[in-house]
Amino acid sequence: MIHMKKLTILALTILMAVPLTAQENTRAISDKEIIKKGWNFGPLPVVGFDSDLGFQYGLCCDIFNYGDGTHYPSYDYKVNVEASTYTKGSSVLRCYGDFKTLIPDGKLFFDITYFNAPKFEFYGFNGFASPYIPDVVYYRLASVDGPSSLSGSPVPDGKKSAFNWMSRNQFRAVVSMQKKISGALNWTAGLAYYNIKTGAINRDKLAGNDEEKQQWYDSQYTLYELYRGYRAGLIAPEEAEGGNVTQLKAGITYDTRNHDSDPTRGINIEATFYYAPDFLDRTDTYNHTNGGIVFMGSQYVPVVGDKLTFAYRLGAQYTLFGNVPFYFCNNMNTMFFRKMYTEGLGGNASVRGIHRNGVIGDGFALLNAELRWRIVEFRFINQNWGFAVNPFFDCGQVIKPHNLQAQKTALNAPFLYSGEDEHLHCTAGSGIKLVMNHNMVISFEAAKAFSANDGTGLWTNIGFNYLF
Repeated sequence: MIHMKKLTILALTILMAVPLTAQENTRAISDKEIIKKGWNFGPLPVVGFDSDLGFQYGLCCDIFNYGDGTHYPSYDYKVNVEASTYTKGSSVLRCYGDFKTLIPDGKLFFDITYFNAPKFEFYGFNGFASPYIPDVVYYRLASVDGPSSLSGSPVPDGKKSAFNWMSRNQFRAVVSMQKKISGALNWTAGLAYYNIKTGAINRDKLAGNDEEKQQWYDSQYTLYELYRGYRAGLIAPEEAEGGNVTQLKAGITYDTRNHDSDPTRGINIEATFYYAPDFLDRTDTYNHTNGGIVFMGSQYVPVVGDKLTFAYRLGAQYTLFGNVPFYFCNNMNTMFFRKMYTEGLGGNASVRGIHRNGVIGDGFALLNAELRWRIVEFRFINQNWGFAVNPFFDCGQVIKPHNLQAQKTALNAPFLYSGEDEHLHCTAGSGIKLVMNHNMVISFEAAKAFSANDGTGLWTNIGFNYLF
């Protein structure tokens, strides 16, 4: 759990970060709304916090072009670049763009990102089927017949368990486009490529030159190592160290929202079919070609004009055929990204308050519901600002398990299989938002999971954008 004093300092730091803007012609409507035109630059220090990742620092820049202002608050195009790192070891290099006028009656989106995570969370498969056992260490033994031979011990004072850590590096390249069919109905198409490298934690790197730390990390098993070893075989040898995923996507959208980033009314529905042929890694005995469907539908219901909005999102992803490698079970197949991380369930992109990647399988369903109350609007440094709060409730669960039969064979190893059936994972929390020109949203959110199996502390996140 995070000390509230530290959270307050972090929140104030990011909320005080003010974009620098290029000079452009503007005109006001009734001395309230400033109509943006031309270029708008928003360089910002990246100052954030995530309970799963730690304190974030770095640099980013939002570059907007509003054209002649006819479509404001919509922009003609936007490009964002970011380089940042987290105190728990992860780092990000990212560039993405959203072009709304490049394609007549359509848009083009791209994302190129590299994630480096020497300590990446791994909590097992299928939600409640995998127990969360905090503050326990499983020591390496000279001779072990199988998982049932291991027993957990309390973590000594001043130490940290590495049980739920692994390493993962990911390169992601995505391009998606949308084209109008009629009115608010559009067809979509996309291509994505992922190169993912997974493995055990780098014990030498974590220990540095500290011999005591080296001995401590060397003495432990991790859940990832237990999943890929012994008789459990929950992670196949062919996929244990990662691989390549190429996806082809096609779908339809129906979008009547009044804003993309800060909607107060309208509907947004995305239905997508994805196909991932195993071009690069398949062998005579192993093939992870797969395909499935995704549905995400959100509605924004005005309660008091544009000041108070009830917003909710219903979503599901389901693998229809083929084999999804373990390292891609957590991927949420979104056509157009709203968050940097597109993984779940858990973390800041799906069910807030659950461990990041805490609930993964071959299919999932989720619900997010929140009230968005814009408390005050004001003009500052030639920009339109709004301050809002958003209490919320989230829930979700695995609806198609991954390798559950193999997991059930480990019934005599309680750290691999709990014997519990999967059911809803629920959380509740609240957030505050600082919105600039309806397009850039600085966000602070905190949430608590209803079940201790999903996390015992207060989950917090300081970053960008509404969840949906």
